[in-house]
Amino acid sequence: MTKKIRNKINGILLLDKPLGLSSNQAIQKIKYLLNAEKVGHTGTLDPMATGLLPVCLGEATKFAAYLLDGDKEYIATAQLGIITDTGDSEGNIVETKDVNVNLGLIEETLKQFIGEITQIPPMYSALKHNGRPLYEYAREGIEIERPQRNIAIYKLELINYDHDSQQITLKALVSKGTYIRTLAEDIGNALGCGASLIALRRTK
Repeated sequence: MTKKIRNKINGILLLDKPLGLSSNQAIQKIKYLLNAEKVGHTGTLDPMATGLLPVCLGEATKFAAYLLDGDKEYIATAQLGIITDTGDSEGNIVETKDVNVNLGLIEETLKQFIGEITQIPPMYSALKHNGRPLYEYAREGIEIERPQRNIAIYKLELINYDHDSQQITLKALVSKGTYIRTLAEDIGNALGCGASLIALRRTK
């Protein structure tokens, strides 16, 4: 059988990843469409997230790590009063709480999260423990202790507060390693009502 000859393409493709597609599925699709020899991505986006996914082709894969280390900007929408086992809308609801907040309280609470803070990575993540991703343990109902990590929130801006639906939309500029799901949960806990992420878009 003749080996398929692939195109030697070097560069970075800025993909607006659609909803419902994993980062790996996205790059496999690009590899197929361009018949590219070597393809890699720089920073995973969950299937429920959309937006900027830089895809490195050929020689550009050699400096993908530099992009992984870069700061990132997101537009995120959180549902107040709903707590799920995954921290987002893809999980099962484990608790609902009454929401008693106002615009002033939300804006004051967000100020607590700006700067260098600590965050505990979620169980439903690809972080490895003994060679296995944490989400595999989570699906088996096993809770693994995760050490806190230092992250930085450079900007956290309230874009919209919908009182009727009790949803808040935020713009966040963050350091590498920041989990926006966890940030949404922590903000909800600080407001006393809990929260879960229902939409996420990476813009930078």
